[in-house]
Amino acid sequence: MPDIPFNRPALVGKEVTYIREAIRRGQLSGDGYFTKKCNARIAEMTGAKKALLTHSCTAALEMAALLCDLGPGDEVIMPSFTFVSTANAVALRGATPVFVDIHPRTLNIDPVRVAEAIGPRTRAIFAVHYAGVAADMDALIEIARDSDCLVVEDAAQALGSTYKGKPCGSLGDLAAFSFHETKNIISGEGGALTINREDMLDRAEIIREKGTNRAKFFRGEVDKYTWVDIGSSFLPGELIASYLYGQLEMAEMINTRRVSLFERYRETFAPLAAEGRIGVPYIPNECTGNGHMFYLLMRDIDDRTAFISHMRDRGVISPFHYVPLHSAPAGRKHGRTAGPMTETDRISSSLVRLPMFFDLGSQVEDVIEAAMDYFGAAGASDR
Repeated sequence: MPDIPFNRPALVGKEVTYIREAIRRGQLSGDGYFTKKCNARIAEMTGAKKALLTHSCTAALEMAALLCDLGPGDEVIMPSFTFVSTANAVALRGATPVFVDIHPRTLNIDPVRVAEAIGPRTRAIFAVHYAGVAADMDALIEIARDSDCLVVEDAAQALGSTYKGKPCGSLGDLAAFSFHETKNIISGEGGALTINREDMLDRAEIIREKGTNRAKFFRGEVDKYTWVDIGSSFLPGELIASYLYGQLEMAEMINTRRVSLFERYRETFAPLAAEGRIGVPYIPNECTGNGHMFYLLMRDIDDRTAFISHMRDRGVISPFHYVPLHSAPAGRKHGRTAGPMTETDRISSSLVRLPMFFDLGSQVEDVIEAAMDYFGAAGASDR
């Protein structure tokens, strides 16, 4: 095992207590006591009209694709610099992911490129909030409204982040969150969909419950439930929900600690960034981040490979991130690009992530020491 892994999950509150309580309550299938508490807490945190817990962010994105009524012939504009689930949700409906370039400072989808890619088949824009920093939502929403298409926030990394004072998850028509163990708030696996359109609230429940109106039955609104739409089993079990609720109760404390680690990294690497030796995360004035990720942008892929090797030798795991979807075999098969992908290609070959997790604590100084040793040696040898 490395001395300092990239990620390490932690117990932060009453997770174990709540798991025991879930077992005592006698319901381990989905939509029980703790699922409902999680739904309410996530809706409160995001300001969304409704939140529905799912078994993954992938599931939430697939629900969003269903709610957008995607089908063959439709196109969805999204960044190529994202996780495969963003595109899979679209391709599974027979629609086409249209990949556009990212902004060089925020690494989020570039609204200028989105506007250029809009066409008569565009049904939706999937906006990824990379590293927990919100995309330029005002610009994207304006483009979407002018083109009569929907906006879905891929907010997998952005719970607790804001844009112009509004929480991520309340900005688009729909939003998908992740509670994978690498995220700020975790349940091992898990996700949530937030819905901000009144006309989608009921259908979201139906899609999540295998296409049935089961939720209405349990509320006494119908005398039996039946199959009324397409859907799937998107619910997590109660053990997942009970663990997650213990984390959600501590969300503010978790994010505060991560932001503190983020600022320690930023303070350290700012001089190197000012010299042009590296790039560091940029947070626009209208955004607040949640400390999800701290990355460095190296000179090129050789520089990054040498840095990762150096850090590994020092017992620190610092991985790169996405391989662009437009260059992947399935991306070429199921999607297409619109315009040059210059920044996406540059960023994907130079970005490296530093360890960031709840109980990193004083080990952040060991990470910093190892990294600065590399830059000292690199500078001396003019690497």
